[in-house]
Amino acid sequence: MLQTIIARFSTLNIPALLTSAVGAALVIFLLQRLTNPLRHLPGPEISRWTNLLYDYYWLTGQIPYYVHSLHEKYGPIVRTSPGRVDICDAAAVKEIHKIHTKFLKPKFYRDLVPGNIHTMFTTTDPGFHASRRRLLASPISDSSLSHLEPQITSRVLYAIERITEEMESRGAADVFKWWLFMATDIIGELSFGESFRMLEAGTPTQYSKDLEKISSMQPIRTTFPGLVKLGAYIPIPPFSTSAAAGKRIGMYAYQSIQRYKNHLAANPANPTSTLFTKIFDVEKSGLSDADIRSEAQGYIVAGSDTTAVTLTYLVYSVCRDPRIRTRLVQELSALPEPVSDRDLRNAPYLNNVITETLRLYSAVPFGMPRAVPAEGAQFNGYFLPGGSTVSTQSYSLHRDPGIFPEPESFKPERWENTTKEMKDVSLPFGGGSRICIGMHLARVELRLATALFFPEIPRGAYLHQGRDE
Repeated sequence: MLQTIIARFSTLNIPALLTSAVGAALVIFLLQRLTNPLRHLPGPEISRWTNLLYDYYWLTGQIPYYVHSLHEKYGPIVRTSPGRVDICDAAAVKEIHKIHTKFLKPKFYRDLVPGNIHTMFTTTDPGFHASRRRLLASPISDSSLSHLEPQITSRVLYAIERITEEMESRGAADVFKWWLFMATDIIGELSFGESFRMLEAGTPTQYSKDLEKISSMQPIRTTFPGLVKLGAYIPIPPFSTSAAAGKRIGMYAYQSIQRYKNHLAANPANPTSTLFTKIFDVEKSGLSDADIRSEAQGYIVAGSDTTAVTLTYLVYSVCRDPRIRTRLVQELSALPEPVSDRDLRNAPYLNNVITETLRLYSAVPFGMPRAVPAEGAQFNGYFLPGGSTVSTQSYSLHRDPGIFPEPESFKPERWENTTKEMKDVSLPFGGGSRICIGMHLARVELRLATALFFPEIPRGAYLHQGRDE
């Protein structure tokens, strides 16, 4: 039998078969591209045929600037690849990101984090997201964060102390480093009941290196998800190193949760408060230790470098304009001591400075994709078929000159007369039912860090001449 099969196979014209297969694949490719409903949308010619240019800019971290340049050339709706569209339009933002939207998260989000973890952030299932958010939202809601304020304030003050020490010893301070350590310590303490003590260490730890590795690998994971999965089993750098980093973070989270459960058992009447304290009872919450570990990992990855980036740009923007710095310090100096977040919420210029920083330097400037529903959708006179991908990147929305005059200028006072359109296109934390669950915590950190930093160091960190960004 085997000999018969081999004999028949040997009579086949392999080169002819390969040529036919390649030819058939080429015909299918051409038919798909030539009949693609998105082919008529404005955009560069190459985006009709391939993802390569888009993927290049995504992998090199330049995608917000590339897509923005397309909007400047082609208008509010632009085809960025054969199956993807980006829209810079207030009406589209409201439709795509409204509550109960039909524009759901695509598989892209499952590929963002290692291990195919199913969490509130990565899920593409609206029902799962809604039920998980109901469980997790209360401890991190705007009204519930006041009891966590002492822990946040303590870390902020220590970060400023470390910044001051570095300025005195070196003549300048790396504020991004200290803000990153601070934000990571805060989210670690609020998630697991104990700080990572990165501010104490003052240098990157294995944990912080692993966090950095995971964040830097996000573009690669979403572009080559298959290779990343292989990296867990086959040593293919950098995929294997990213997989190892993910495993270490998972193990640390597991160990931290076990320590906190022991703490709860030893102190049932007065435990250290965390974002997960009330949901550790699996019978009441329905969440297992593995579920809590996965959600906590998501909080840490999402809530550390984003806050640090925003604070760094805020310090940079305020320090380079003496007028803004003086006005901010005057407002902060008039507040009662000790500073509380309740007072800071009512400090108008402080909040305008934060809002303007989030506009101009959004921590997530690229478009967060959504899948067009099966029935398709109409935007700006163009029909988008079901299954295609649409995004609305904050980098472009926040720089619409029709809504934000002189969009590249840092002007906190523009928020003294906020228009409806300004609110509609402001997406520093996303929008709709999938808006960032940690946005209230982020704003508390931003308010406290800014309010405590500038009166203590009114001149701010020294800026190197000629290095604007």
